[in-house]
Amino acid sequence: MNITFVGGGNMASALIGGLLQQDYPGAQIHVVEINAENREKIKHQFGVTTGTELRAGIIDRDVIILAVKPQQLFTVAKQLAPLLAGQLVISIAAGIRTSDLSRWLGSYDYIVRAMPNTPSLIRAGVTGLYALPTVINQQKENATSILNAVGLVLWVEQEALLDAVTAISGSGPAYVFYFMEAMLQVGVELGLSIEQARQLTLQTFLGAVQLAGQSEEDVGILRSRVTSKGGTTEQALLKMEQEDIKNAIVRAVHVAFKRAQQMGDELGSL
Repeated sequence: MNITFVGGGNMASALIGGLLQQDYPGAQIHVVEINAENREKIKHQFGVTTGTELRAGIIDRDVIILAVKPQQLFTVAKQLAPLLAGQLVISIAAGIRTSDLSRWLGSYDYIVRAMPNTPSLIRAGVTGLYALPTVINQQKENATSILNAVGLVLWVEQEALLDAVTAISGSGPAYVFYFMEAMLQVGVELGLSIEQARQLTLQTFLGAVQLAGQSEEDVGILRSRVTSKGGTTEQALLKMEQEDIKNAIVRAVHVAFKRAQQMGDELGSL
């Protein structure tokens, strides 16, 4: 595949870096980026070709990855529309539905929408993908191959489910960091140094995730095994239950889900 990235921000850099680590030829990657500093940074870091002209970046391309901010996508799509000739278009712009992007591109059929998350920056992400029904199997395989470069890929059959992906995994790292902030705070309050609290917190999260990932048992079972009758863990969890922490998290994620739906309505109104 010859791939052009339109936009050279953090997520584009993550994808390019992931592809190169998988021995993807840098000569087959081009980046269209109007910011001179970003353009030079990408060119120097990855050894790929870069430019400012959209038309020049589309010639002989198989895949176009739209990695611009959602607020910029309408303008970019209007410029891109007359240049397309059957290429696969992958959008990683949050919130923009395929129906709206297709309309902006002149009723274009070959579109995949992707919802990656920030751990993609260290090749540990997860990306939800949805394809228009007109996208052929080879194009779906190409999209899978590209996004696999930065982590796990999950296809959904209904685009509305990408709002759930956004609420859970797209926003999810922030929920984890929020819990970490609380652990760090209490660690210092209990007399640990900030570095000690950080090491304990990070390794606890890392170890718990690895344990859950390698276990065939439900996470609820794993939790119960740490919770000895009358012990410290039980007391902490009882307090969390009294404070309704679990349901508060569930309600918060539902709010994120509803906001993802609203953003789709707002961003697609042009």
